Amino acid sequence: MSDVSNPPAAAPGATPVQARLTPGMVLRHFALLLLFNSAIAVALALPAGKPLGEQMVYAQAIGLSIWLFIDFGRLLLQPDPRTGWPHGPRGVALVVAGIVGGFVLGTTVGDAWAGRSTWALWTAHPQRLAGYVAVGLLFGVMGSLFFYARGQLEFHRAQQAALERDATLARLALLQSQLEPHMLFNTLANLRVLIELDAPRAQAMLDRLIAFLRATLTASRAQTAHALSAEFERLADYLALMGLRMGERLSVRLDLPNELRGCPVPPLLLQPLVENAIRHGLEPQVGAGRLEVQARREGGDLLLCVRDTGVGLREASPATAGTGFGLQQVRERLHTLFGERAALNVAPANDDEGGTLAQIRLPWPALAALGQEQNEGSTSHG
Repeated sequence: MSDVSNPPAAAPGATPVQARLTPGMVLRHFALLLLFNSAIAVALALPAGKPLGEQMVYAQAIGLSIWLFIDFGRLLLQPDPRTGWPHGPRGVALVVAGIVGGFVLGTTVGDAWAGRSTWALWTAHPQRLAGYVAVGLLFGVMGSLFFYARGQLEFHRAQQAALERDATLARLALLQSQLEPHMLFNTLANLRVLIELDAPRAQAMLDRLIAFLRATLTASRAQTAHALSAEFERLADYLALMGLRMGERLSVRLDLPNELRGCPVPPLLLQPLVENAIRHGLEPQVGAGRLEVQARREGGDLLLCVRDTGVGLREASPATAGTGFGLQQVRERLHTLFGERAALNVAPANDDEGGTLAQIRLPWPALAALGQEQNEGSTSHG
């Protein structure tokens, strides 16, 4: 049994709330109804000294019959998709008809089990029959009001969750929109330097830049998550641009296991780490250096690593130490999406080659939920 009133209108632009009758919901309603019916049976049997078993049969039969009439009958009356309920006069009429019909059906089932007819009291003891009917209808109304209030609460909780999700997505979009110009300005600065030094290479870099920006900006604004393989593809495009500028000074290794290619991650998650490694680690270094990007599963987490063999944290600018704009944006996006369950750590690499190691740790169950939300969002807007 659910809300029969007119639900409040959603805020403009808000994600619409849609009710779903899932097997889990049906089982929860069934379990609550069994407890409610049992309490009624005890309340009627013990004070009057009546057989508890008999009262239990009548209470369960009447209560379940009312539930069947109302909770499944509403599906035939074009329910409101937000609440799953035909609100207005149709909803009220359904509740009234469900209580009366459920009482009649449940009483008939109880009579069949007890081997007598309650309806025979109509001629022999009409007052007793009126009392039975009044008690049955009273508890039917009480049960309907209980599930009415519960339906109201569920609807408002779903509406609140939708508003919170919209606020989170808006914050992520803001953070991402701040990150994209930062990435673009860094790339244009690299291009400007190259134009002065090597015009043909600058032309090739500009062609790659146009293709890179088209793919990156379009994908990032259209999605709240994409496959990890797409994230690595954008990194490969960006590193190809940097390879044109740095030449043999830059060697790259991207390591993405096949089983992780479809894992959903936020767009532009690794881009700031790679930019940071090149700008503050490898470019200030006189000789050649290596950049490695790796993804791996570690227990219940996804671990994303960006390692460079550049000048290291001591000789680099403060941005490399994890206080720069790009890294701060990554931290804020991780906190918005995953709270304290995700982390970004930047530290010196612990081997003889030196350099810096940046690691993002993401909770695997939350990534699965992120992918499911992305799919549901694509379906609802399709």
